[in-house]
Amino acid sequence: METPEGYLTVNVPITRPGVFPYQRQDGTVQMEAKLPDEIFSDRTIFSARSKPVTDGHPNEPVTIENYQSYAKGMSHTDSRVEDFKLYISLTVTDKVLIEKIHDGYNEISIGFLSDVVAESGTYNGDQYEYIQRNVEINHIAIVEKGRAGPEVAIRADSDAWQIDEKGGNTEMVKIKIEGSEYEIDPAVKTYIDALKAKEETAKVKGDSVDALQGRYDALEVKLQNTEQELTNTKAKQVSTDELDKKVEERVGLISTAKPLLGDSFDFAGKTDREIKEAVISTTKQDFKGDGKSEDYINAFFDATVDQVQSTGFSSTGANSAYTGDAGGNKDLEDMKNQRLNMRK
Repeated sequence: METPEGYLTVNVPITRPGVFPYQRQDGTVQMEAKLPDEIFSDRTIFSARSKPVTDGHPNEPVTIENYQSYAKGMSHTDSRVEDFKLYISLTVTDKVLIEKIHDGYNEISIGFLSDVVAESGTYNGDQYEYIQRNVEINHIAIVEKGRAGPEVAIRADSDAWQIDEKGGNTEMVKIKIEGSEYEIDPAVKTYIDALKAKEETAKVKGDSVDALQGRYDALEVKLQNTEQELTNTKAKQVSTDELDKKVEERVGLISTAKPLLGDSFDFAGKTDREIKEAVISTTKQDFKGDGKSEDYINAFFDATVDQVQSTGFSSTGANSAYTGDAGGNKDLEDMKNQRLNMRK
């Protein structure tokens, strides 16, 4: 409707749920979803009220600082959900833009701020990679081709071109129920559309919860597998410090045992226990280590080494030992005494 001043006042849809392509600053195109629970939230609905109408999109948000440069009209305060779209009345006050609208330049595109969240999914069969959250409308642009398509436009048919009449009678609108059309009050239809929107929102939320739970369960399994792999890897690997310690202990054991076992003893392939049992056997030839604990073998070995070192043990071969007692070999005793004399 054109007012006496020549302004154009219309009631139009300005956005709808869906998946739309958006080109980012780096030139890439990503599919972003406007889901019903966001577009039809109180936050977004109220943000459409009393916002500037522009001729195309400015390169910046419209504020009080640049309003005079960009504003060609203003939206009203009757934003609501209708026909599963966000509707609002707006008045265009710019003569050039009004003429362009009559010439077919009449689709709508909202300028808005939102949080773009990386979350993939499907809405109405369309795949998306991101979701627009916390949508707040900054301005309403009249454009030649809007992102939401001709469904969101100023048109001359009665469905989308609803004129605000001064004191006019309420026109009935049609609604189809199970294949039959009925005329009802527009307020009733608006209420029904709002109920449908809530139902769709609940469905999308349910789908989102299921999808999130699935991704959470998958990540939990992946985490458990990773932790198990890490545990297995740690169990198989010996740290550098542990390896150095084992090498040092092995070298020390061989250095201690070699003078007792003689040069003919082959240490290759022998376990530490086998070497210790061999040392014990040099002083106790009938020694059997079967069934003995590691603590027992270690204690016996240490005692044997201490005893041999204190009595001047010598060996001419494996299991062939002479101790320097009074009844032993006299030449060996003389050699021991000579060593002692050299230390004085």
